[in-house]
Amino acid sequence: MKWKIVVIEDDFRIRTELETLLRANDYEVSVIREFTDVAQRVKLLQPHLILLDIKLPGESGFSICAKIRNFSEVPIIFVTSFDTDMDELNSIMSGGDAFITKPYHTAVLLARIASLLKRVYSEGEQEKLFCQEAVLYPESGRMEYAGKQIELTKTELKIMCYLFRHTGVICTRADMVEYLWDNQLYVDDNALSVNINRIRDKLLSIGLRDFIKTKHGQGYRI
Repeated sequence: MKWKIVVIEDDFRIRTELETLLRANDYEVSVIREFTDVAQRVKLLQPHLILLDIKLPGESGFSICAKIRNFSEVPIIFVTSFDTDMDELNSIMSGGDAFITKPYHTAVLLARIASLLKRVYSEGEQEKLFCQEAVLYPESGRMEYAGKQIELTKTELKIMCYLFRHTGVICTRADMVEYLWDNQLYVDDNALSVNINRIRDKLLSIGLRDFIKTKHGQGYRI
């Protein structure tokens, strides 16, 4: 699996340096360049780890981190020129996992990233995808809501992963069919509808009504 890292940094030079460094080390990188509703942008991107500056246009990194913690436990490393004990304490209090000061040593930064990813995802903690108050566990094929859970079949899980990774976006039927059955010569288009209906029945059993919305003539959205 390729780890996805989001970089939240307003300095163009540092942002470009981080993006180049991470890509060279085989990470998938998303860079945030607009600093309004940053936490919501992160929610849509569903990263495995975040590199976050403190001093940003608009909200501070501390505020953004605290908002992200309302819906995700994704590892967050503060990478900042702020270097006082109080800054480090505030990073911890807002939910940060690590604190690295600029100028940073690239080997140290990469080691800290690898260590956090291993601790969070390789030692018993499953990847989690979030939408509203629902949580999807891709590794075990489970979905939870309001203390209840359902088990998904392989195809149902692929559908939900696709929708969760495109939260707020209308996913066309054609794109979903290609994603689900691209290695098959012919698939009845009705197969997607059948699976969606089965998923909806399961979601209803845990109190999620109208979670998957049909956009007629377009596709599906959560």
